[in-house]
Amino acid sequence: MPKVRVNAFAISLDGYGAGPDQSLANPLGRNGESLHQWFFPTRTFQRMYGKGEGTTGADDRWAAASLDNLGAWIMGRHMFGPQRGPWPDDGWRGWWGEEPPYHCPVFVLTHHPRPPIEMKGGTVFHFVSDPIEEVLFRAKEAAGARDVRIGGGAATIREYLQAGLIDEMHIVASPVVLGAGESLFGGLDLPRLGYAVTQHEPTQAAMHVVFSRSG
Repeated sequence: MPKVRVNAFAISLDGYGAGPDQSLANPLGRNGESLHQWFFPTRTFQRMYGKGEGTTGADDRWAAASLDNLGAWIMGRHMFGPQRGPWPDDGWRGWWGEEPPYHCPVFVLTHHPRPPIEMKGGTVFHFVSDPIEEVLFRAKEAAGARDVRIGGGAATIREYLQAGLIDEMHIVASPVVLGAGESLFGGLDLPRLGYAVTQHEPTQAAMHVVFSRSG
């Protein structure tokens, strides 16, 4: 049965999924890239961006699994770009160049809908302002028999967690502290929402933790 998943979402030890002050120069906020030092050396990342073979092992296994069986993504607007308010006519088409790594429909949550953007490799960005449940319905229709991945950022994941719409969540706890930024779990009562830890694996670079929702 298809799932609604979060995968490979990295947080700091003080619970932040991105640093403060996101900008064109700092897509993940100040010091946000430090959250992903577990990912950058892996074979999955290196092959995705054409930089070499990369490392194998547990971190790469988790990274590769995060891309398996995906038919659609949902992400917040800040994951697509640094702009705020009405979309400027600046030609922005995402952080990833002309061939993003998604290769399927991506639904971008925004208060300012706009026409879809078709990219190389099968990625189509849809900019939607519907309630999150309706967006998930559309994503599931697009995904068919495959899974839907909630890609972030932290605010988007929190919304879907609070609504009980995420079946499984893979979080990567990176050994860094940010001090400020986008909190993932602050104020959330995960047990009350039905989530429990069902798997965990430490590596030299991080701790991989899987939460599953009962019922």
